[in-house]
Amino acid sequence: MARPLPSQGREEMIGPKGVIKKIEFVRTITKALYSLGYERTGAVLEEESGIPLYSSTVNLFRKQVLDGNWDESLITLHKIGLDDENILKSVSFLIFEQKFFENLEKNRIMEALETLRSQITPLSINKKRVHEFSSCIVSPSQRILLGFANVGTETLKPRMKLLEELQKLLPPSIMVPERRLEHLVEQALGIQREACYFHNSHESCLSLYTDHQCGKDQLPSHTTQVLQEHHDEVWFLQFSNQGKYLASSSNDKSAIIWEVHEDGELTLKHKLIGHKKSVLMVAWSPDDSHLLTCGMEEAVRRWDVDSGECLYVYEKTGLGLISCGWLLHGKQLFSGVTDKTICFWDLDGKELDCWKGQRTSKTSDVAVTKDGRQIISMCQETVILLLDKETKIQTLIEEEQTITSFSLSEDDNFLLVNLINQEIHLWNIRNDPKLVTTYKGHKRSRFLIRSCFGGLEQAFIASGSEDSQVYIWHRSTGDLLEALPGHSGTVNCVSWNPSNPHMLASASDDHTIRIWGLSKVNRKRKETYSNGTVLHLCNGSSK
Repeated sequence: MARPLPSQGREEMIGPKGVIKKIEFVRTITKALYSLGYERTGAVLEEESGIPLYSSTVNLFRKQVLDGNWDESLITLHKIGLDDENILKSVSFLIFEQKFFENLEKNRIMEALETLRSQITPLSINKKRVHEFSSCIVSPSQRILLGFANVGTETLKPRMKLLEELQKLLPPSIMVPERRLEHLVEQALGIQREACYFHNSHESCLSLYTDHQCGKDQLPSHTTQVLQEHHDEVWFLQFSNQGKYLASSSNDKSAIIWEVHEDGELTLKHKLIGHKKSVLMVAWSPDDSHLLTCGMEEAVRRWDVDSGECLYVYEKTGLGLISCGWLLHGKQLFSGVTDKTICFWDLDGKELDCWKGQRTSKTSDVAVTKDGRQIISMCQETVILLLDKETKIQTLIEEEQTITSFSLSEDDNFLLVNLINQEIHLWNIRNDPKLVTTYKGHKRSRFLIRSCFGGLEQAFIASGSEDSQVYIWHRSTGDLLEALPGHSGTVNCVSWNPSNPHMLASASDDHTIRIWGLSKVNRKRKETYSNGTVLHLCNGSSK
């Protein structure tokens, strides 16, 4: 038999730093073994260590609860040594509750009534619950609503559940919390992950065998493909919400849907022809089944992603559309117009609203939060307007320099703002807008350059640049991590795959799209031509 718990005094400490109490450590391991079903191993550990999981009094209390010896368990409870009267009352309430319902299920109505009157009610707690107990005596169906139907037919499971609930109330020194070891390990892994500067891998990469630390090699910094199907400058690109497709738009008046395969290779799925002018941008529907494309001061087209068919053309007589996006779970869309308004449409082209607001800029960027409540748009060259559609409250983000573009984070809480002075500002827009971080290093003097959030939990910021490179910063610190060469012209836009933190795409004036990923040992350079010209190259290579 295991010896009783040692008396209080100087406790034996273990571990390299001597901060772990041996008794707590052993009991936590023992609890984990029992929880995993290793009953014999847990018992052996108790015997060999001389450290029991529970004291003899607690063991007796547990046995009495499982055997349904309710009154005896209450006597034992008072011997455990609890000083908190509230805990005693709460534990007693749960025990009497189980007793009450088991009596009801066995049709011992008078005994159940006596328990309610003489044992539960005098505790003077949870009076609403007590009233519900009373209704159960009159109406058996009420027991189903309270989750106590048929407890009498199989008593062990409800009593085990009762023990778990009692364990939550009792001090952990008396009953070690369920799954305590797993919680400690997960907490340690979480701290390591949060402290990992370059963390960009899914949870499966975390191991108990070594301390976790990602290297810079977890950033997509090597060119894995060059897509060359566009015949002019590529202005915009965006991965689909599920990361299975990439859409790009170009000065060549076309847009392309690329399919992302499981091996990371992209192939051309559809080339979308129909616009009469350059295609400014694209926007994926929430379920990725439709794609919007916007011609430059022209029309917005809606395409079926599976077939590549144009389903509808949205336009305003005498005016041009300059941006597009989705709202209300893909049931409506919006577009910026050259008269500085924002129009809202249903899928069939019916204009639902046209918001004029304070918009005095013709910039193409407009964003709407996922709940459709907040509209974000330019109202002056240096000011972004946040409008709450329901309350009509207007909030301003005021910059000192001209704003060239902006993008909204996945959680709708942050806005990434590109400025004419070669800076990118990160704003927290949850309540009162607050400037959080500034990113510097990229080049911008003449063209519209776009940036994006990306990586695991959007922990990084990427941007194009007029010096033909792709720039990556650490989102929290603002530190510049990478400047990726490879393009031979201005990089206009970047997009990070939301499902694959190791995949980044960039669009350039050199007519190409580069796909960036992780390096591979002895990567073999190969060249294929499938569904559009696709070159597989090493980083920065153009040979």
